[in-house]
Amino acid sequence: MKDETDESFPGATISIFTILRTMWKAKYLALTIVALFALCGAAFAFLAPSWYQATVLLVPVEDRTAEGMSGQLGGLAGLAGLAGIHVGGDNTAVAIGVLKSRELTQAFIQEQGLMAVMFADDWDPEAQKWRSPSAEDWPDLRRGIRYFDENVRSVKVDRVTGLVTLVVEWRDPELAAKWANALVKRVNNTMRARSLVEAEANVAYLQRELSASNVVTLQSAIGRLLESELQKLMLARGNEEFAFRVIDSAQVPDLRSWPPRALIVALSLLLGVIVAAFFSIFSESVGRRYAHRESAVLPTQVSPRK
Repeated sequence: MKDETDESFPGATISIFTILRTMWKAKYLALTIVALFALCGAAFAFLAPSWYQATVLLVPVEDRTAEGMSGQLGGLAGLAGLAGIHVGGDNTAVAIGVLKSRELTQAFIQEQGLMAVMFADDWDPEAQKWRSPSAEDWPDLRRGIRYFDENVRSVKVDRVTGLVTLVVEWRDPELAAKWANALVKRVNNTMRARSLVEAEANVAYLQRELSASNVVTLQSAIGRLLESELQKLMLARGNEEFAFRVIDSAQVPDLRSWPPRALIVALSLLLGVIVAAFFSIFSESVGRRYAHRESAVLPTQVSPRK
């Protein structure tokens, strides 16, 4: 008696040739499934909105003046820190932190009027107001900041070279490039304004201490600190690229970053083939079991003797 264990799919090892032979038997079903998956994938790939990436390559500007002054002051640098005067430190980390901060994002969204752009479906451009009559349904700044952080802006830092890449992704390529360049300008202006306020306050404080001190050593240290703060003032007032120097500014992208149409269609075809193979094997297995049951029932149905 022929062993049919290899032909009954449950518990049997199925080779690729068995799968292909089974799919060929149900070729119309398999082709229909593959075609449906391919059409769905192509429809999604071509109907989904296109997104574009605009990138800016940056290098952080080092605060060499503060680093040099920290070395000159030696032990007095700690006293300067106690007085609230920042000497040295990682200016790069601060600049990257400001670039990613919620405060900068909120100011940028308000400055550029991005709430109506990011939530265009909820905004009535003719009436210049939100479509929903209930204020509870209006998108707020917290939602806008979260959307901007998760979907629009990303910051990548190369730990080897120290270069910073700012990526802005949006459906309009011109807006993506505009926002990327404006973000860099915004963070430079923010950092420069903070440095100006800090340096002006430090200069005023040091001038008061210098006039009140009679110790020659302390006067010399305060003079060096005052010189450092005056240099900071000069650099902040005359340097627009205060925190980041632009190596490569954002250009209007001509290639979309999403959706990858060829990849989506290819994956849809692959998924369609897998599903078609599964249904072909399943239908073949069900058909074999049904035929086996029918053949087992027929011999028992013997007609009675007359």
